[in-house]
Amino acid sequence: MKEQILTNIEYILTFSLIIVATFLVAFLVNRFFDRLIKRSAEVLQNDPTNYQFLKHAIRAIVFLVGFSAAIYSVPGLKAIASSLLAGAGILAVAVGFAAQHAMSNIISGFFIVLFKPFKVNDRLTIRDTLTGIVEDITLRHTVIRNFENRRIIIPNSIISDEVLINSDFANDKICRWIDIGISYDSDIDKAKQIIGEEVLQHPLLLDNRSQEQIAAGDPVVRVRLIALGESSVNLRAWAWAKDSPDAFVLSCDVLESIKKRFDKEGIEIPFPHRTLVHKNKLPKD
Repeated sequence: MKEQILTNIEYILTFSLIIVATFLVAFLVNRFFDRLIKRSAEVLQNDPTNYQFLKHAIRAIVFLVGFSAAIYSVPGLKAIASSLLAGAGILAVAVGFAAQHAMSNIISGFFIVLFKPFKVNDRLTIRDTLTGIVEDITLRHTVIRNFENRRIIIPNSIISDEVLINSDFANDKICRWIDIGISYDSDIDKAKQIIGEEVLQHPLLLDNRSQEQIAAGDPVVRVRLIALGESSVNLRAWAWAKDSPDAFVLSCDVLESIKKRFDKEGIEIPFPHRTLVHKNKLPKD
C-alpha cells in the first residue's frame, strides 16, 4: 500500500513537472521571440511577420509535445489514451470535420506569411469600412488595430479571401487628393494659386516628379478643376507624401491653411442654402 502511494505521488510529481516545464519553455520561447522581433524591427529594420508567426507555431508545438508527454508519463492516462487511439476511426472522422475550419485558418496563415499580401505594421482597408494596422498574425487569426485603438479579429481563412487595400505594399508613397469647392462668383485662377501655394509650403510634401517632368518644368503640385457642381466649382490638388500617416497630417493641415487663406483673399466656400415657404391658412368666410 505504501509503495502504491509512493508510486502515485511519483507519477503526480512527474506529471506536474512536465506541465510546469511546458509552460516555462513556452514562456521562454515567447520572451525570446519578443526580444528578437523588437531587435529586428528597431535595429535591423526587418519585417517581424515571419518571427511572429514562427513564435505562435513553436509555442503550439511546445504545448502539444508537453501535454502529450505529461499524459504518457502516467500509466492510467496512458492506458486511456491508448484505448481512445485504438478505436479512433470514427472519432478521427468527427475530429477531421470539426478541424477543417481550424486547419483552413492555419494553412491560410502560412500562405499569408509566405506570399505576404500584408505584413505586421501594414495599414489595411477591408470592405471599405475596416481600416487599421496589422498587429499580429497568429495560427488562427489576424489582429488589426484600428485608429480608435480597438482590435479587429479576422480568421485567416476569411481575410485571405478578401480584397484588401494595403497602403504599405511595395511602395509607401501615397497621393492624397485635396478637394475643395468654391462658389461660382469666386476667382478660379486665384483659388487654384492659393491651393497650390499652401500645399507646396507644407514640410511633409514629397516631390514625386520624374526627371523628365522636372526638365519639362511641370509643377510639384497640380491643381485642376474637376467638376461643376450644383452650387460649387470643385477643385482638386494632388499632394504626395512618403506614407499614409504623413499624408493624413498633410491633408488636415492644408485644408485648414487653405480655409484661412480663402477667408483673407475673399474666396467663398459655398454651403447649402434652403428656402422655407410658410403658408398660412386663410380664415373661412
